Amino acid sequence: MADDTIAQQWRVPPALPVLKLAAAVVVLALGMLLAAGDPLRPVLGGLAAAILVGWGLRDLLAPVRLAVDATGVTVPAGMLSRRHLPWPTVETIQVHRRSGRGLAGPTLEIDTGDSLHLFNRLDLGTDPTEVADALRAARAASPGGTG
Repeated sequence: MADDTIAQQWRVPPALPVLKLAAAVVVLALGMLLAAGDPLRPVLGGLAAAILVGWGLRDLLAPVRLAVDATGVTVPAGMLSRRHLPWPTVETIQVHRRSGRGLAGPTLEIDTGDSLHLFNRLDLGTDPTEVADALRAARAASPGGTG
């Protein structure tokens, strides 16, 4: 039963892939409409649209970015696969706050020493600080947890 209370997952907000797919349509349409005889604009619009479609489809097919259970955390590994990181391999869980302009915001960092996994609010669908607290609590509650 302890595993059930620890297990949680965080996913991209449902509107995000829809926005990416809509942006792909807009970019492709703009490339076609603004071509004015220039073959490069539709090609670039098509390329940008293809990237946005791939990004949006990834969010639709694999929306869960981070999951936790009593044994560790599960993170993305590539476009659609996932990798489980047992608690003993997780060295640090911390939140970095970048100050500055633009899209700066808190980023959750999970460091295993061999790999670094970064998640922002759009990856998690919530504040990275809340997720870090939940991960630390799950780690502390796990058998042999080190807090």
